[in-house]
Amino acid sequence: MASSRSHRHSGRRHPLMGALLLVIGLFVTGGAYAAASTGIAHAQDAPVSQEALVEEGEKLFLSNCASCHGLNAEGTVAGPTLIGVGALSVDFQVGTGRMPMAASGPQAEVKPVQFTQPQIDAMAAWVATLAPGPGMPDPQYYAADGDVANGAELFRINCAMCHNVAGAGGALTEGKYAPHLRDLQPIHIYGAMVTGPQNMPVFSDMNLTPEEKNDVISYLKYLDENPSVGGFSLGSLGPVSEGLFIWLIGLGGLIAVAVWLTARSN
Repeated sequence: MASSRSHRHSGRRHPLMGALLLVIGLFVTGGAYAAASTGIAHAQDAPVSQEALVEEGEKLFLSNCASCHGLNAEGTVAGPTLIGVGALSVDFQVGTGRMPMAASGPQAEVKPVQFTQPQIDAMAAWVATLAPGPGMPDPQYYAADGDVANGAELFRINCAMCHNVAGAGGALTEGKYAPHLRDLQPIHIYGAMVTGPQNMPVFSDMNLTPEEKNDVISYLKYLDENPSVGGFSLGSLGPVSEGLFIWLIGLGGLIAVAVWLTARSN
């Protein structure tokens, strides 16, 4: 009996064996998950062929844009044709949230972007296959490292009459407006100059060379970093806000002081 008991006793597992098996299981599971995650990440980082990109862009277009622009982007009563607008126009309109529009109106407004950049690139690639149009520019032309002084002069000559000399925007006719130009992505500024969205004219390379467009972008980014070098900007809206300030605050203050002095003398 004693030998049998000792045999059974020696055959028992160590009390820490369960914990050891649990640790080993966790290491094995974690290693397998890490290996799988690395494989997925490498698969996602792998370059997508142009054919696959265009195919994905067509699917996204049919799901989100065809109801207004037509199944072949030929246009409908609800939206214009996109044949020939080029990849840059898609990047600007969708990348700024203007498209898809939330509701019909005189102007497409900026909203939170509805798509990721890879999805935008895919739709832009598909639209670019429909007909020749403005493509994505070389990054050197929107690097915002150009001549700020020349950009300021070009902006005053070509843009300030609508967007305000400080880029604060302004009202137009029939419920439309020139939007403010603060804190924008340089590629979207370049895209607006090339594609001419809404009421904005198109600035081809004959009007403004790519280098001059970069100068304009450099000026606008300078304004972002130096919003009001002269003090309180009053919204940078010019004589309207300044006149209201003078009449309401300045003249009102003088009247208040005059009344106070008269009361003291009496």
